[in-house]
Amino acid sequence: MTDPAWAQRHALVTGGGRGIGRAVTQALLGTGARVTVLGRSALDGPGLAALAGSDAGAARLHAVAADVADAEALARAFAVARQRFGSIDTLVNNAGQASSAPVLKTDAALWQRMLAINLTGTWLCTQQALPDMLAAGWGRIVNVASTAAQRGYAYVSAYCAAKHGVLGLTRSLALELATRGVTVNAVCPGYTETDLLAGSVADIIAKTGRTEAQARAELAAGNPQRRLIQPAEVASAVLWLCQPGSASITGQAISVSGGEVM
Repeated sequence: MTDPAWAQRHALVTGGGRGIGRAVTQALLGTGARVTVLGRSALDGPGLAALAGSDAGAARLHAVAADVADAEALARAFAVARQRFGSIDTLVNNAGQASSAPVLKTDAALWQRMLAINLTGTWLCTQQALPDMLAAGWGRIVNVASTAAQRGYAYVSAYCAAKHGVLGLTRSLALELATRGVTVNAVCPGYTETDLLAGSVADIIAKTGRTEAQARAELAAGNPQRRLIQPAEVASAVLWLCQPGSASITGQAISVSGGEVM
């Protein structure tokens, strides 16, 4: 059942077609909001239909294509999104990428790629959406960071640095926009059942010879609940931060990690 209070909302979700982004998109559609998903390639008709889940959802769903680290491509994509559904009042910066390497094997290309996708992309998308929010005097920005924004992990120094940057950006913007009706928060998932996790599992198997079950157990062991997080759990936290009643919540890092970070 949709909520009439959300009917005029236009949310843009980066990386909205897969993993956590897909769960966020579906949660927002469930409220009755209009949603634009942004990815490196736009979803085709069958992909959009599967994501929407219903004819009613399909009417409120749109896809645009851009690399989040490409400012000019983003400007064009955001313009197309506005043409379809109007001003953007909710932004979920979910697009991200993780790569692992020991620090001495982390070359400049890997370092720059982690910063570009995870941090610069968040900043560029925020710059695109923020004028709409300031004009309306209302907005919600939720950055999907990671527990890697709250603590360190070995062998992912570039990724951790980028995600720590996302959290710093979140807190700075929250203060800058505190009197403008716009809240800025971060959601920090632990290891979550997504394609990114599958890649981490594959890396562990390749480098250590462990079985898939052993690799997954190793990743889950950091969670005091001894399990992997589900995308829908992260989406629930994002949705809570997007609702009108969350107006007093800003500058926060909500850890969705079973108690890994307290």
